[in-house]
Amino acid sequence: MSEELRMREGRSLAQALEEHLVDWSERTGIAVETWALPTHDAPPRIARAVLATLGEALSNVERHSGAALVSVAVTLGPGGLRMTVSDHGEGFDGPATGRGVTAMRDHLRGVGGTLTVNGVPGEGTTVTAVVPRRRRG
Repeated sequence: MSEELRMREGRSLAQALEEHLVDWSERTGIAVETWALPTHDAPPRIARAVLATLGEALSNVERHSGAALVSVAVTLGPGGLRMTVSDHGEGFDGPATGRGVTAMRDHLRGVGGTLTVNGVPGEGTTVTAVVPRRRRG
């Protein structure tokens, strides 16, 4: 995982997400609209997986979408964590494939999560990551 996506000591998941989104937007020139960030922290393994998945999703936006705007929401509640990254770019038709999609799925699989990627040609792409809360028994 790249150094910029590592959780920095003492930072919450929301702080790490916000810092990464600002840095990414400044570097790429693509505007970021933040809908939601978590109000409390996720376990470190899940936080790392979410940051890595976000990094791959944003990389795909930068490389493939042609979008001027990306919207991001990350929420953490009793049911678990949900991250949505939506761009308003090229979109695509058919199943989502490629190294980036495989990497995102692998990051999430390691923490019991799942990934869906939906594209609409000419309208954009939405990446949704879900990590259900594990029940202790």
